[in-house]
Amino acid sequence: MKWFRIQAAVAAFAVAGLAFAQGRELPDFTRLVEDQGAAVVNISTTQAVRRPANLPQIPNIDDEEVQEFFRRFIPRQQPGPQPGPRAESRSLGSGFIISADGYVLTNAHVVDGADEINVKLTDKREYKAKVIGADKRTDVALIKIEPSGSLPAVKLGDPARLKVGEWVVAIGSPFGFENTVTAGIVSAKGRSLPQENFVPFIQTDVAINPGNSGGPLFNMRGEVVGVNSQIYSRTGGFMGLSFAIPIDVALDIQKQLREKGRVSRGRIGVVIQEVSKDLATSFGLDRPRGALVNSVEKGSPAERAGIEATDIIVKFDGKQVEASSDLPRLVGATRPGAKADLEVWRKGATRSLSITVGELQEERVASRETPRAPKPVELAANRLGLVVSELTAKQKEDLKLPAGLVVTEVKPDARADVRRGDILLMLVHKGQHTELRSTEQLNRLLAGMDKNAVITLQVRRGEAMAFVTVNGLTDKG
Repeated sequence: MKWFRIQAAVAAFAVAGLAFAQGRELPDFTRLVEDQGAAVVNISTTQAVRRPANLPQIPNIDDEEVQEFFRRFIPRQQPGPQPGPRAESRSLGSGFIISADGYVLTNAHVVDGADEINVKLTDKREYKAKVIGADKRTDVALIKIEPSGSLPAVKLGDPARLKVGEWVVAIGSPFGFENTVTAGIVSAKGRSLPQENFVPFIQTDVAINPGNSGGPLFNMRGEVVGVNSQIYSRTGGFMGLSFAIPIDVALDIQKQLREKGRVSRGRIGVVIQEVSKDLATSFGLDRPRGALVNSVEKGSPAERAGIEATDIIVKFDGKQVEASSDLPRLVGATRPGAKADLEVWRKGATRSLSITVGELQEERVASRETPRAPKPVELAANRLGLVVSELTAKQKEDLKLPAGLVVTEVKPDARADVRRGDILLMLVHKGQHTELRSTEQLNRLLAGMDKNAVITLQVRRGEAMAFVTVNGLTDKG
């Protein structure tokens, strides 16, 4: 019994010691919140909404979406007087004060379409705000309030110093609960999201929910390193993945909005795709990196600089292009008219080019998504499993192509992700680029290749260009 009591005491001491050690290592956020919380604001907006006069109003139901459901799917049974304009539609978000004279940063989607913006501080002071400017591409907005005195402002940090695994804190108004504090760690940096080419997001596991949008992300030094912008969710609520706009990106945007009321971005005029392992092998590149140029726009800065389709851009303005998503950010952050040096991988060698960056026009926003490249595939029986024919003179004239092979049939056993009507323009193997001009030439090239060869085909489908990787050939038939 005595031995049992000794063991129990030792175990209890060990548990207490572990808890004490863990307690010492856990961060304390109280000072940070006390020092910086007053600069975080609640933003509420109202927007006047008019309802068409011939639509019925469902009594005792205020939710606009529910009302719309009933108006669309439940037939009106009794005619009667129709309502006039709906008073307002409300939304909530967060923001933070960046200067004592009343400039506030938030998300563009928080103030989008607002007729009235109300900013509430933690001390219950409220102000009407006006929008200085908003940039939908980065989801950054700058608004201004007119305080009677000096306002508390946040300290600004450097996202470049932020490390994965570092503790971070968010303060905002999730679901309308003002000045709510949540904490977590940095999960990743430089994260690219679909349709978000211009922001290298900071990914965290900090609990972010509707109403947190536009609020600050703090490091443990009490410095703002990001603007909480969006979450990944299948439910509409937090599921462990949150994304913040790096504060240096947001500050550059707000500076342009304050000075010019708009944002200028660079463009060079290329369509690009990611470099996979198989693409890198077939192009003779040491490893998957860079942005593979599918096509070059006529008369664009890229064409004037000498960039060619099949070039792989590996460096822009002295910065490495590790993934294709890096290039739009680097180019977009370059001021139009500025000169930049490029490094491209072309036909097994590195070349240096110089380019004068153009300006991205707003009307191009709808077309910024590059064509989706066919998935890398393997060859089937008879090496390719395709029936091809040479382009006729009329086809060359209509398509404005000097040569190429059109796919006329895809065999049932073929696994190549090409379609009937696709045009094969080029074959790349071990860094060698060969323009395809005849069926005999293609058969000769394939016949001389090893069974484990990795090749890449440049394919034109409609107006889009893409590169299709073929990993391994079957035995000769």
